Amino acid sequence: GEDAKPFTPEKTKEIVMSLQQPAVFCNMVGDWPALHWNVKYLSAVLEGRTVQFRLGLKRVNLVPQFETSCSYVEATLEEFLAWSCGQPSYLSGPFSCYDYSKYWAYADYKYIARIFEDKPEIFQDVRWSDFGFPGRSGKESTLWIGSEGANTPCHLDSYGCNLVLQVEGRKRWHLFPPDDTSFLYPTRIPYEESSIFSKVNIANPDLKRFPEFRNSTAHVVTLSPGQVLLVPRHWWHYVESIDPLTVSINSWIELDADHEARVEEAITRMLVCAIKSAENPSDGDLWLNPTEVEATSHEINLQYLNEAVSAYLKCQETSVSGHACSSSTAAERRTNTSCKRKRREVGCEPEGCKILNQDCSTPKAEELQKIPFGPHLIQVLPQSYKTNVMGAVESDGRDLHESEGEHFGNLHCKRKSLLMSNDCETAAHQMDSDCSPCTPQTALSTNDLLDCLVNPRVISLVAQLLLERTRV
Repeated sequence: GEDAKPFTPEKTKEIVMSLQQPAVFCNMVGDWPALHWNVKYLSAVLEGRTVQFRLGLKRVNLVPQFETSCSYVEATLEEFLAWSCGQPSYLSGPFSCYDYSKYWAYADYKYIARIFEDKPEIFQDVRWSDFGFPGRSGKESTLWIGSEGANTPCHLDSYGCNLVLQVEGRKRWHLFPPDDTSFLYPTRIPYEESSIFSKVNIANPDLKRFPEFRNSTAHVVTLSPGQVLLVPRHWWHYVESIDPLTVSINSWIELDADHEARVEEAITRMLVCAIKSAENPSDGDLWLNPTEVEATSHEINLQYLNEAVSAYLKCQETSVSGHACSSSTAAERRTNTSCKRKRREVGCEPEGCKILNQDCSTPKAEELQKIPFGPHLIQVLPQSYKTNVMGAVESDGRDLHESEGEHFGNLHCKRKSLLMSNDCETAAHQMDSDCSPCTPQTALSTNDLLDCLVNPRVISLVAQLLLERTRV
């Protein structure tokens, strides 16, 4: 029962909104019905409904395996289970022509509100009210179902902070603080609103091309079922499934700082779409992430920028007068953290998209001393790059100093970069410059220009100048 939880909802929210380093909550969700959401259970609930899976190669090279270089299939969870358990190929449907020993599959970023739209009662199985956010349930959450090796490229989220519940299997998280941004070589290609990707393949870094990555400090944790990870604002993360089946549920918590981030994202979108749309479309550069439906027009992007600026100014005015910020504008609804990939996700209702009027500034030293770290709230410890290579020393939610002797799992084998097609196990050599680390570039590309032009530091300065202009 609630009395047995180590922290009250009020105290948990205080921790979430003030702690600026990753941590794992333990013993907080023991009574959540969502803990029963393993793949077999979800398969029965969905009753044969198909979901989209992203497939990637288990063997990776020096280049991140972005979503633009993956295959996609529509399949049921029954077919996914049959494939992952090695059952006869006729039972695994679309997966039958993908060798399980070579590929992983990921049904990632699925909004619970959408996939269970005909079963709204299931939303209440997720109870973020225990973390101090009353009314937040599965409706404002996303579902992640993967096989061993399934992963997301290293990136940071532009909006909010993140709470992640592990339901089935284990996932290993590699987190890097915001101060390490320059060491991770940020890029907006592939472009996706609210996600800034790293050019570095965390699983197999190319230190010749990205030598500054040596200066990064990873915080590594293995998240086990029943644990909840707090990912603070703007922390980079690379996530991989290390068990045969994994299920996770997450929810992004909106912050006041998101208002300025929206302005920055609107500027970025306008620049990326304008410049990339001017290129010859036949050059084969898959610059738009599959999560983005289309490259919107300059007029729409300009409208989006104006709405984002108006929302920011409105929030500033209401903050001065002591009132909470409203989330009524179209710009906020489109870019709300709970509806992070909003362009294709229509199942997240606007009423679930409220901005929390909270101060997300870095806490003072005396405030950090008040954080109740212990068996119920475990710090995710930092480690140097050299430690990562020699042996992962990480927090697994049980022992803060367990050495697993692995270098980012078992997915590391150099090979030529392959661009997967939608045909079963068909691949073609990827032709962009990122895939030829040993070949010197003779000319700067559009992507080289964009990496500089929409660098987070540059965009932040442009946003500040733009907001100053609106106040004159």
